[in-house]
Amino acid sequence: MRVNITLVCTETGDRNYMTTKNKRTNPERIELMKYSPRLKKHTLHKESK
Repeated sequence: MRVNITLVCTETGDRNYMTTKNKRTNPERIELMKYSPRLKKHTLHKESK
């Protein structure tokens, strides 16, 4: 039931991270604060399609 997802930076549009999530417990898209190497700071990353 776990699927691979890609996290996209909301400020630069870079696809920096891949992770997994359980679709049964988290059906909505996730948003996490992750480090953006281009900006050298933590930014909001959203799940892409």
